[in-house]
Amino acid sequence: MAESANGSSVTMGGSADTKPGDNGVSEAHVQAEAVAAASVHRPFQPGSIELPLHRRVDRSFLEYASYVIRDRAIPNLADGLKPVQRRILWSLHQNDDGKFIKVANIVGHCMQYHPHGDASIGDALVVLANKRYLIERQGNYGNLYTGDPAAAPRYIECRLTELARKELFHDELTEFVASYDGRKQEPVVLPSRLPLLLMLGTEGIAVGLSSRILPHNFPELIEAQIAILKKQTFKILPDFPTGGLMDAREYADGKGTVKVRARIKVKDESTVVIKEIPPTTTTESLTASIEDAVRKGKLKVKSIHDFTSEEAEIELKCPAGVTAEKLVDALYAFTECEVSITSRIVVIRENRPVEMTVSEVLRENTSQLVALLKRDLELRERKLEAELHFKTLVRIFIEERIYKRIENCRTADAVVTAVREGFKPHRRQMLRDLTDEDLEMLLGVRIRRISLFDIQKHREEMTAVKAELEGVRKHLKNVTKYAIAHLEGLLETYGPMYPRLTRSSRYDEVDAREVAFKAFKVTYDRESGYLGYKVSGDEFKLDCTKFDKLLLLYRDGHYQVVELPEKLFVGSDLIYCGLPDRDRVFTLAYTNREASYLKRFTFGGTILKKIYHCIPPKSRILFFEPETPAELFIKYKPAPYQKVSQQTCNPTEVEIKGPKTRGRQISIKDVGSINSKPPRNWDAEGPTTRLQFI
Repeated sequence: MAESANGSSVTMGGSADTKPGDNGVSEAHVQAEAVAAASVHRPFQPGSIELPLHRRVDRSFLEYASYVIRDRAIPNLADGLKPVQRRILWSLHQNDDGKFIKVANIVGHCMQYHPHGDASIGDALVVLANKRYLIERQGNYGNLYTGDPAAAPRYIECRLTELARKELFHDELTEFVASYDGRKQEPVVLPSRLPLLLMLGTEGIAVGLSSRILPHNFPELIEAQIAILKKQTFKILPDFPTGGLMDAREYADGKGTVKVRARIKVKDESTVVIKEIPPTTTTESLTASIEDAVRKGKLKVKSIHDFTSEEAEIELKCPAGVTAEKLVDALYAFTECEVSITSRIVVIRENRPVEMTVSEVLRENTSQLVALLKRDLELRERKLEAELHFKTLVRIFIEERIYKRIENCRTADAVVTAVREGFKPHRRQMLRDLTDEDLEMLLGVRIRRISLFDIQKHREEMTAVKAELEGVRKHLKNVTKYAIAHLEGLLETYGPMYPRLTRSSRYDEVDAREVAFKAFKVTYDRESGYLGYKVSGDEFKLDCTKFDKLLLLYRDGHYQVVELPEKLFVGSDLIYCGLPDRDRVFTLAYTNREASYLKRFTFGGTILKKIYHCIPPKSRILFFEPETPAELFIKYKPAPYQKVSQQTCNPTEVEIKGPKTRGRQISIKDVGSINSKPPRNWDAEGPTTRLQFI
C-alpha cells in the first residue's frame, strides 16, 4: 500500500484485478489515480471519496440555491419586488395606454421575461392587484375575506394605478439586462420612489432561508420617511388588509411576533358578529375552526351564519346559559379569531441575502429616494440646458438671418462653414460652442417656421425654460428639502385614499382554562367498570372541560390523576372521582389487622398517571368523604364481652396533614361501619359514648 498525494491509500503493483496486456497496472490503481486527481481541487476529508460527479452535484446545487434565493423567492431591497412582480409591472408599463388590459394579454407579454409559465404569472398578478396600491382591477379578482379564487385571466382586466405610473418608472434612469432568452431587455430593478417592500409585504421560502415581511400603512411609511429626512424619531407598525385588532408588544422594529384578533361585536345578549378577521385566515377557515372547537367541546355555539360579501360578517348565536361575553373570550382562546404572526425581514441587497429591521429598510429606501430625485433633477437640468441652447440657436439663426448665408452655397461643406461663421459674432449669447448635432438641427428648421417665427412668444418660452432651470438648480442645492416636499405631496394626494385598517391595541391574554365550557359529563358505570364522558353510568356525573384532569381513588387506597377520558376501564373498586384540588381537605378512615385510624389530609401535588397510596399496605378504606363532616358515627362488629358497640367522634379534632400520614387511632376493635350520618342499624336509645382520640 502507498499513500496518494491527498493522503488516501492506493494499492500498487499487480493484483487480482490485473488484466493481461495492462503492463501490471490494475483497474484499482487507475481508479485510485482518478480519485486523487479529482481531489486536488479541495482538501481531502478522511473517509470521503470525491469524484467529478460530486463536484458537479455540489456546483449545481449551489447554483440552484442561489437562483431560487435571488431570482424567485426573496424580494430585492432596491425596489421591494420579487422578479415576477417586477416583470408584471414592467409589462403593464410597456402596454400602458390608460385603458384596461386583459390580464391574459399581460400574462402573455410577461412570458417574454419570466421563464416559469403563465399560471405563476397570473397568480402573482392577482395577489399584487389585491394589495390595492399598484394595479387597478376590473372584474372578479376573488374575495380576500372568503378566499374565493379570481376568475380566469381572460375574463379580468387591469391597468397601472396613477401612483404606480408616476412613482415606479423612469426609463432613462433604469438599468437593463438581457432576458432569459436574450431577445428582450428587462430592468434589473425599477427606479421606485416608494417604500414598496414594507407597503406590500411578502412571504418567500427559498433554499435554506425564508422571509416574511408584514405589510404596513402607506401614509405612515411616508410620514416616517419625512421624519428620517428631518432627523426625527418614528415608529412603524404593520397594517393588514383584512383589518383586525393588533397587539404588537412582542414586535420590535420588524423582528418578533404580532398577535392579531378578529374584531367581534356583541350585537345583543345572545348574538355576536365577527366584523373583521385576522390575516392568514378566511371566513371559511375561521368558521371551520369554530366548528372544530364545538366538536371538541371547547365552546358552545347554537348556530353560525356567514353573511360575508364585500365585508366580513359572521353571526354566531349563543346557546342557553352562555353569555355573549363568555363566547367572545372562548372564540379568542380556541379558534382562529386570534393568530400570532412572526416577522423576519430577509431581502436581497447587492446580490446577497441579508436580514434587516424595518427602520433599516426604511432608511435605505429614503436614501434611494433622495438619490433618484437627485439623478432625476440632474437629468432634467441637462434637458433644460439643451432646450435653452436649442431655443437660443433658433432665435439667433432666424433673427440674425443666418439662414440667408446658405442660399448661395453650392456644397454641404460650404453650408456648414457659412452657418459657423454666422454664429461666431454671437458666441456670448450661446451656452456652449456649436456642435455638429446643433448644425443638423438648425439646417432642419423649416421655412414655414422661419416665416411664422414669433419673437415675443419665443422670448416668453425661453423665460419659462430659464425659470424652470433655475428652480431645478435650486432643488439640486438642497435635495433633502426637495425630497421632503415630494413626500408631503404624496401624502396630501394619496394619504386619504389609504386609511389604517388594523387598529393597534393592547389586550389581556385569554386563559383557555378559565373560558373553557364544561361540555363533557363524566360518569361511572360500576357494573362494567368503565369511566368517561362516553360512558352511560349513574355515579359521580362530573361536568368537565377539555382541560380538566380527574383524581381517582380506589378501595385499596391507591390513587392517581389522569387526563379526561372518553372511556377508561377502572374496575369496580373505584370509590371517588373528582377534579384534583391540592388544597382541598378530605376525611378518611381505614383499618388493618391491628387497629382502625381516622385522618384528615390534602392530596397536594401529583404527577399525571403516577400511582400513589394514601393508606398503608394490607389496609382497606372504611370511610372517605370530601371536606370534614360535623360528626362521625362508628359502629363496631359484635364481639364477646363487648360493652361499647357504637361511638361518635368529632373529626375536626384530627389535624390536617399529608396523604401519607397514619392518622389518629380510633380503636383496636373491629369496626363494622363509619358514616357521617346515623346508619339504619344505629341504636339511638342505646349506650353511645364519645370517642377520645389517642
